[in-house]
Amino acid sequence: MERKQFLKSLGASAAFAIAFPCLHACSTDSEDEDGGNVPVPTGVDFTIDLSAPENAKLAEKGGFVLRNLVVVVQNLEGEYVAASQVCSHQGYEEVLFADVDGGIFYCDVHGSRFEQDGTPIYEKVEGVTSKPLKIFKTELNDNMLRVFE
Repeated sequence: MERKQFLKSLGASAAFAIAFPCLHACSTDSEDEDGGNVPVPTGVDFTIDLSAPENAKLAEKGGFVLRNLVVVVQNLEGEYVAASQVCSHQGYEEVLFADVDGGIFYCDVHGSRFEQDGTPIYEKVEGVTSKPLKIFKTELNDNMLRVFE
């Protein structure tokens, strides 16, 4: 058998063998070993010392820090907002803050975007969720910021 005929005979089988693992990994039904299905934080109640060097990003509008699976932000209006770092779409702990469109929360995995009150922003983008992002209360007392439910 010539090489060309041999490769041709392997065509469909080889394509299936290569593509199957990729297709399986891209399925929304499978659990991803690198993340996903992380529970949304509950019982949240912690404080952040705004004068501590590790929290310096909160001194600027649009700056944020990640603590206890919560994204804590000083929004573009200068108010402190806190949201679950766990996305309501598939439970990845990849929610961050971006100072676009007045300031939004977004998931870095599938692209879901949320208003600062947790409302999903619907676009014609695959992966957008209809479930809101969990938002926590904040309370500022001198240099101490409390994040709680």
